[in-house]
Amino acid sequence: MVSSVCKSFDLKGIFGGILKKLSAQILPTTTAGTHPQQFSDDLFFAQNAKIAAAVVAIFLIIGFALRVGGLGIESLSEDELNKLETVQEYRTNGLSGKNGEHPFLMKGMQTVSVSAADRINESIASSDQKISQEAALRFPVALFGTFTTLLIFLLASEIFGRSIGLVSAMLWAVEPMAIGFDRIAKEDSLVLFFFLLTMLFWIRGQTAAERGDPRWAWYAWAAAASFAALMASKYYPHLLAIPAAYYIIFQYIPATRWRMETARWVKFIVIMGVTFLILNPTILLPDTWREMLKFSSESRIGHDSYEFMGAQYPHRLTAWLNGVPWTFYFVFIAVKTSLPILILFLIGLPMMFKRRLGDGRFFIFFWAFMWFLPFTVMGGKFTRYFTFVEPLLLIIAAVGFCFSAKWIVSKLFVDRTAASFAHVFLLMTFVAFPLYNAITAAPHFRIFTNSLGSGMAPPGSYFPHDEFYDAATREIVTKLSAIARPDAVVACETPALFKHYAQETGRKDLTFVSLSDPLKVSALRIDDFIVLVEGRRYFSNLAYTQYLKTSASAAAEARIRDINAASLYRLNEETLTEIKLLAR
Repeated sequence: MVSSVCKSFDLKGIFGGILKKLSAQILPTTTAGTHPQQFSDDLFFAQNAKIAAAVVAIFLIIGFALRVGGLGIESLSEDELNKLETVQEYRTNGLSGKNGEHPFLMKGMQTVSVSAADRINESIASSDQKISQEAALRFPVALFGTFTTLLIFLLASEIFGRSIGLVSAMLWAVEPMAIGFDRIAKEDSLVLFFFLLTMLFWIRGQTAAERGDPRWAWYAWAAAASFAALMASKYYPHLLAIPAAYYIIFQYIPATRWRMETARWVKFIVIMGVTFLILNPTILLPDTWREMLKFSSESRIGHDSYEFMGAQYPHRLTAWLNGVPWTFYFVFIAVKTSLPILILFLIGLPMMFKRRLGDGRFFIFFWAFMWFLPFTVMGGKFTRYFTFVEPLLLIIAAVGFCFSAKWIVSKLFVDRTAASFAHVFLLMTFVAFPLYNAITAAPHFRIFTNSLGSGMAPPGSYFPHDEFYDAATREIVTKLSAIARPDAVVACETPALFKHYAQETGRKDLTFVSLSDPLKVSALRIDDFIVLVEGRRYFSNLAYTQYLKTSASAAAEARIRDINAASLYRLNEETLTEIKLLAR
C-alpha cells in the first residue's frame, strides 16, 4: 500500500509509471469490504448474524436509556440558550438568519422537538411529568447519538469484520464521554452521525464495485446526500477530503473496479448541492451570511480565554500554538477514557499498522489525520469537538480486545464450548467497566474522570468549561431569586442565561450585567451580587475570582456531584470597595 500512497502524492512524477507497475505486483486485488486476514468472525459472539443483531439492538436500548435519562436535569448552557432562542424565533416569525453561523438542520429538528413537547405537555396535568425545555431541545441530538451505535457497528463490520464492529458499537453505547457528548444541544454529534453514514455508503459502494455490481454508483449518490446532511449540520467542507483521500489510494491498483469518472463526480456534487439547499434553506438568507462573516472574523468570541488544568490560555482559533496547548486532546484521552478502553486502545494501535488487518484501515488513518492535525494546533479548543473522533478510540480498542481475546482463549482453552463461553465472559467483563462508569457518572457524564486522572486532580479540574457547561445555572439562579432584594443587579459571565432562568422564577426585576465589563462592575452597589461559575474563569475576571474565593464567604452555592459548580456572593461595604478597586 506504501507505493499506492506515494503514487497519490506524485501523480505526474517521473516515477509514475514505475510506481504503477510496482503497485500491480505488490498490492493485493482485495480492498475494503473483504474480511481482513487478522480477524475473522470466529469469536463466538459474532459468529451468528442474528445474535449480533440482537446484541446491537439491546445496546441501542441501553444507549438510548443512558442518553435520555434525566436529560433535562442540567440547566441550559449559554450556547444552548442561543439554540432555544432561535427555535422560538422560528416558531414565532418563521425562518430567519438568527444564529446563522450554524446551519439549519439541527435547529429545525429542535423546533420540531420543542413544538412536540409543548403539545404533549398540554395533555399532562402534573408539572413534574412535563417534558422540560432542556430535554426537548437536547432530544434530537440524543436520538441521533443513540443510532450512531448502529452506524459504528455497520461501518466497522464493513472494514474489519463483525467482531470488531460489534465490540465498537457496544463501547459507543456505554462509554461515559460518548454519552456526555450526545446530551448537549450542539451540532457535533450530528456531524459524526452523518459522517459515519457517508463513509458507510462510500465504502459499501467500493465493495459493490469490486464485486461487479453494476448498481454500485447508487451508494455514491447516497454518500453525496449524507455528506450534504453533514454540511447542513455544521460547515465542515474539509471533511470531504477523508473519503476523497481514501478513494484516491485505490485508483492506481490496476485491478480496482471502483472508478468515479468525471461525469460521476459532477453528479455527486450536484446531488450534494441540491440536498444541502433542501436541508439548509436559511443559507439563502442575507442575514445568515452576515452572521457567518461575524463568526469567521472571531468578533463573536465573548470571552478572552479558556481554563485548562487550572491555567488560562487565549481562546481564538487563530492563536494557534499560542492558544490552548496542543496537548489538550491527548490529556482528554488519558483522563476521560475508561481505563480498560484506554489500555486496549494502546494494544490495538500497533495492530492498525499491520497490513494483514486489511486495506480498510487506511480510512482510519485519514480520519485521524484530517482531524488531529488541524485541531491539535489551532488555538481555540472545546472537548465536544472530540466527538468526531471518539469512535476511532473505541474501534481501535475493539481491535485490541479481539486480538487479546483470541490470544488468551487459544492459550487457555482447547474445548470449543469452553472457548465460546470464554469469549462471552471476556466481552461482558470488558464492556462492564465503561457501563459501570456511565451508571455511576449519570446524569453528569461529562464530569467523569478515570482513576488515572482523579489521582492527579479532582473531577472538574481539567476542562471545567466543558465539564460543567453552565449545568448549575438554574439552581444558583433559584437561590439568588430567593434572597435578592428588589431590583438588585447581578454580575455574572452569562447575563442572558441568568436572565432566562430568573424570568422563570418570576424575578423579572433583577438586572444582569457582564462580570467582564469593568464599567458595569464599578456601578454595583451594596446588596448587589457577583456569581462565580466554574468553567467561566477568564483573564478579565481572574482578579475578582481570586479575591472573592480567598477573602469572602459565599451567600449560596450550587453543587454537582459534591463539586461546587457556582458560588453567589452578596456585596457588603468591604467587598464592594475592593471589587471596585479591582475593576479600575
